[in-house]
Amino acid sequence: MKPAAWIPAWIPAIAVAALAWAAPAAAHDTPIALLTLKETQPGTFVERWTYSSSLNIAAPTPVYPEHCVAEAPRVVCGELGLTGDFSFEKLGERYSAAVVRLMPLEGPKRSYTFTAAQPVITLTASGILPLSHIVAAYIPLGFEHIMLGIDHLLFVLGLMLLVSSPWMLVKTITAFTIAHSITLGLATFGVIGVPEGAVNALIALSIVILAVEVLKLRRGRAGWSATYPWVVAFGFGLLHGLGFASALTGIGLSQANLPAALLFFNIGVELGQLAFVAVVLAVAWSHRQLRAELPRWTETVAVYGTGTLATVWFYDRFGAIVAPLVT
Repeated sequence: MKPAAWIPAWIPAIAVAALAWAAPAAAHDTPIALLTLKETQPGTFVERWTYSSSLNIAAPTPVYPEHCVAEAPRVVCGELGLTGDFSFEKLGERYSAAVVRLMPLEGPKRSYTFTAAQPVITLTASGILPLSHIVAAYIPLGFEHIMLGIDHLLFVLGLMLLVSSPWMLVKTITAFTIAHSITLGLATFGVIGVPEGAVNALIALSIVILAVEVLKLRRGRAGWSATYPWVVAFGFGLLHGLGFASALTGIGLSQANLPAALLFFNIGVELGQLAFVAVVLAVAWSHRQLRAELPRWTETVAVYGTGTLATVWFYDRFGAIVAPLVT
């Protein structure tokens, strides 16, 4: 079997066109709204909003427990404090998630993550959330993050074009999964830390390098990366894991909920990744059944398109890093 012949040429062409059309310059944006509630006196809090969205969407509307009186930016909850059912109106229409970070006068800070799948949380004094909430909140958040991560998906697509058989694909995707799970965990727990801008620039650069390797393979010059694609997947997977961590660490999780949140966020990422791989393989299977063909040059155009798009991302992200240093 010729290298990557089991993935027809027109699949990457269509995928690159679709992803390029959908992708902003930032390549992925998991919009999160952060509401910090600082207790200034017993039972009284002050609101402060922070948005994580390139679209500058207005903040979702919080619905406080019934005993609280909210007159922005002041929220008065009296002796009961900020306990009871808390939610956001039309959360899924504006943001992927909303995070409430509670800063009480006494005791540790607490964070709560709201998603469309988990729009209501019963706040308690302990801050410990039931496992069912964490599952319902973080699996969809991880799934959405990878699906909005156009750069991550393009990298996975490039890996699929490097491998020559389904078994090699299994090893390669497994290596990528293990690698990004390692750095996702280390970064989330604060063991390692790399500036987000630098990570995103290097992720774009990894796609450029992968596109060059795929192009060489298509021209019959299979290199070390095509022989051992799982090694390439593991090495660059460590970098992509730091990118995944930026979404999770930005939430500001409480230590009590961190291990479970990390686990189920990662599960959501893996489910999204497997769904993407499954779609590509399903289209490849359909191609073989229908015997549909496009000119071979579409394959080369697709690889060049991937590299060009990733190059634009790299220069855009690298420029964002350098600009503050030269002004």
